[in-house]
Amino acid sequence: MDRHRIEFPDFDLYNFSGLKGQTKVGKEGLHFYSNKVTLVFSSPNEHYIEVFVRALFKMPQVEIGKLLLVPLTVEREAEPQLGNEVKFICISPLVIINPEEKGSDPKKFISPSTDMFSDMLYESTMSRMEKSKRFTPEEIASFYKFQIVPDKDYLTKIREEEKKFARIFPVFHKAEKYEVRGYTFPFTLYADPKVQQFVFDCGLGFYAFKGFGMLDIANADPNQRTTPFIVNND
Repeated sequence: MDRHRIEFPDFDLYNFSGLKGQTKVGKEGLHFYSNKVTLVFSSPNEHYIEVFVRALFKMPQVEIGKLLLVPLTVEREAEPQLGNEVKFICISPLVIINPEEKGSDPKKFISPSTDMFSDMLYESTMSRMEKSKRFTPEEIASFYKFQIVPDKDYLTKIREEEKKFARIFPVFHKAEKYEVRGYTFPFTLYADPKVQQFVFDCGLGFYAFKGFGMLDIANADPNQRTTPFIVNND
């Protein structure tokens, strides 16, 4: 039996991006033309990251659909200094409605400019932070300031070019397939720095542990803030 499966039986405080590389959409789906692709993985638990990396590099290759990948290198991003106001970009779609909730419509469009959009993300974020047991009840109660303000220029440009920033995506969870609406757009989050750090590490919205809701700092150059990732041996 895998010791790490026992150590992290229900752990879900992690987030990851889609594979980043040169792609082209074809009749059979997404085709990669890059010799190398990148996966961004994040968690506030350093040990969990090390367990994940060790397990990944024990595999001679990883098969995703028809794509065969060979793990090569791991780099660590420098920790950003997060304040009460942070401009983020979405590097994976943001899901704001839980399809498992009875009576919900996970494909419903809700404008990011509305208070409802922020309120729904606030509730899901506080629920996840409380469930993580990394914060006291007093801290959770103090995190009442939470507002998402989308980049209006970006949304205007998207509409003018008749492009979409909100699409329907499939998600599989507990042997069930759901369809959810995911949003991808830049926004400014006004919140306590501890909340900012949590969503940066763990993602924002529902199904972060499925690869949704991963964020990055806007206008950041990842090539200027990486160092080799050193894994500690057991």
